[in-house]
Amino acid sequence: MTPKTNTAQLPKDVLLDLQDVKVSFETREGTVTAVNGVSYKVRPGEVLGIVGESGSGKSVTVRAIMRLLAKNAIEGPKGSIRFNPNGDQTYDLHELSRDNRQIRALRGNRIGMIFQEPMTALSPVHSIGSQISRTVMLHRKSTKAEARARARDLLERVQLPNPDLMLDRFPHQLSGGMRQRAMIALALACDPSLLIADEPTTALDVTTEAQILELLKSLQAELGMAIIFITHNFGVVADIADRVAVMYLGQIVETGDVDDIFYAPKHPYTQALLQSIPRLGQKKVRRLKTIRGSVPDPYHIPSGCPFHNRCDHADAALCTQERPPLRGFDNGQEARCHFAGQLPEASL
Repeated sequence: MTPKTNTAQLPKDVLLDLQDVKVSFETREGTVTAVNGVSYKVRPGEVLGIVGESGSGKSVTVRAIMRLLAKNAIEGPKGSIRFNPNGDQTYDLHELSRDNRQIRALRGNRIGMIFQEPMTALSPVHSIGSQISRTVMLHRKSTKAEARARARDLLERVQLPNPDLMLDRFPHQLSGGMRQRAMIALALACDPSLLIADEPTTALDVTTEAQILELLKSLQAELGMAIIFITHNFGVVADIADRVAVMYLGQIVETGDVDDIFYAPKHPYTQALLQSIPRLGQKKVRRLKTIRGSVPDPYHIPSGCPFHNRCDHADAALCTQERPPLRGFDNGQEARCHFAGQLPEASL
């Protein structure tokens, strides 16, 4: 079934557009707000890195894009998620339910996703080849032989050794790095316009992590797809991303080109994250600088700026009462802070 399109088209230079996306969860203890008004755009062929501490809402946001939210999730009525894979058809993803035929026609086809833990994403009772083949047969209407040949080519493309043998292997028979490569092959089965990578290197050693990042960069250059790369590692962002969005407590607090974010951060949270990274060649100090305090309880989000109780520049009268506006700069950088652009330059 062909997904329903929207008559109001997105511009051709916008692949994905999120506006005021809100997601909360009803629990026994009360309502948890996981995503609180997230807005960002992804352009065709670019890599958007999304960074932030655990619990900032990074994964929940992309699950809202894929329509894979839990059953107790409640989405804000005014939020919109719009997808424009071909440049001339815009799909309103926010109007589709988890099992809707329309989203199933896009999921795995025009939008691929690499999950953080492949052992929970891959079926333990089906071989790697059969899982990739079924995806190809579902979306491309290929024969079984054509789908298997496609699966073999994909396993070779992601540099799995002996792809003919790997076709009949099960996930538990592969190492962590090999499972992640198989997960990437599955996500790329139908040449998606958008690939979502949800911390794909977190559980891997640094050598395998470097190999996976290099693989993703080469595949992105070869296929021309856009990537949303979620991580808490700024080093990974510097290596792979074109633009960066920094999340804190369910909000995007700063966005900009990767060089602008690294060399001229405007938000105190971004500055604090960058200052907490150890660097080779830096002056010897007694202790590595850390962000004081901890992420607030999501059941009780602070009023005003959610970062004010951890910020070294907070104004007691302003920051504790008023939610900061989103301030834009000439270079395209944006920051949600009352004092964005007025803070002292961070010593990174």
